[in-house]
Amino acid sequence: MDIEDLETFVAVADAGGVSAAARRLGVAKSIVSRRLFRLEAELGVQLLARTTRGAALTEAGTTFRDHAARVQAEIDTARETMRPDGDLRGRLRVAMPATLGPTHFAPVLADMARQHPQLHIQTSYSDRFVDLVAEGFDCAIRSAYLESSNLVARRVGPIYGSLLASPDYIAANGSPETPDEIADHQALMQGTESWRFMDGDRVVTVQPQGRFKADSATALASAALAGLGIAWLPDCITHEYVAAGALIPIMTRHPVPAGGVYVVRPPGQHPTRKVRVLTELLIASFEQKPEIWGLAR
Repeated sequence: MDIEDLETFVAVADAGGVSAAARRLGVAKSIVSRRLFRLEAELGVQLLARTTRGAALTEAGTTFRDHAARVQAEIDTARETMRPDGDLRGRLRVAMPATLGPTHFAPVLADMARQHPQLHIQTSYSDRFVDLVAEGFDCAIRSAYLESSNLVARRVGPIYGSLLASPDYIAANGSPETPDEIADHQALMQGTESWRFMDGDRVVTVQPQGRFKADSATALASAALAGLGIAWLPDCITHEYVAAGALIPIMTRHPVPAGGVYVVRPPGQHPTRKVRVLTELLIASFEQKPEIWGLAR
């Protein structure tokens, strides 16, 4: 039984169709279909029921999927054990935020690809929280404050933020001095999130309100520069604006608590070596290039 056939079947089962699995694996749909037919012929059972909407697991397919995934994981572990210090091979799928991903995380992945020429890296940039298991990602990079989940998380570095506004906004509207006063201002927000501030040793949470929302911190920074309101933004994308006087930190007596950058992965006993190497490279990036993270404070 071919390990590629098992990997392909698991990808189709998790992605819900041949087309999605082909994109995930980086191969043509015809190759995926050929591998599936070969596996079903070898087993003598139908694993997938093809529909116009994709592919659904049969009862036999549901049972076999779990076994195939375990076999695939064991083989990957065995390969890594036999080559503990050699070049990484296979595929690494990473989800990361669109805001910091292309500018701050992509260079780390490029360095990883340069060091390991046999490794295939596929990256998805989006500010939505992807389902790592259902969408077939090995790990994700997430920043700020990590919500509770069953995922395994490793913190790789700090991330700091500030409450900011443009000089024009402050001249026209003033600036809040305490968290309670935020309700009197237009907040630039990602959605319906809460904002947290320090009041001595105590964390104060407020629910801001505003008419401008975007799921990108870069877009919110642009809105703040245009004088549309106050924004709670990471220093690593605003420190140049602050240095130029285009944005001004406000409510500095109540700083934003530090967040973090995390590598998160599906639950399991041990991270794969590919994920461990990526984690180590990210930690090194924070240590060696603090200025790009706005950490030269």
